[in-house]
Amino acid sequence: MNKHINFEDIIYILNVRMRMIKDLLHLDIDLDLFYSQTTGDLEFINSIMDALIEKFMNNQKLLDRETDAECILDAEWQFSQLLNEICNNTSQHSFSNSPETQTLIAMLKKESINRKKQIEESCTPVENSMAEPVVTYTELNGLLGSA
Repeated sequence: MNKHINFEDIIYILNVRMRMIKDLLHLDIDLDLFYSQTTGDLEFINSIMDALIEKFMNNQKLLDRETDAECILDAEWQFSQLLNEICNNTSQHSFSNSPETQTLIAMLKKESINRKKQIEESCTPVENSMAEPVVTYTELNGLLGSA
């Protein structure tokens, strides 16, 4: 059975998790205590984004496809900003100091870019999606009684 997926609610939860990680980066704490959980959270966010893209790509008949695409693209942007912030964090307790983390962040960035491209390529611009009018000029005149 194909369940309805609420992209906006799922993305809301992901954004909350991303804000939590951003806040963690700005606190004066020993980040080593949170290293394992934070890298796990980043991988979790990435896997949920993969699942959202899969659901989005497999369902071409979504009612709010453009809105869903915008929400997903916004979440990808938020995620890439978080990854950049982790990379640019120069404090002595930075997550990005270890080679293992640098490898993880590089992989997550690459996957995020690939997902973004998938969404952008699957959404046709409005100009291209404009088909022939549903009602011809003659039919419209007939319907309005001016023929």
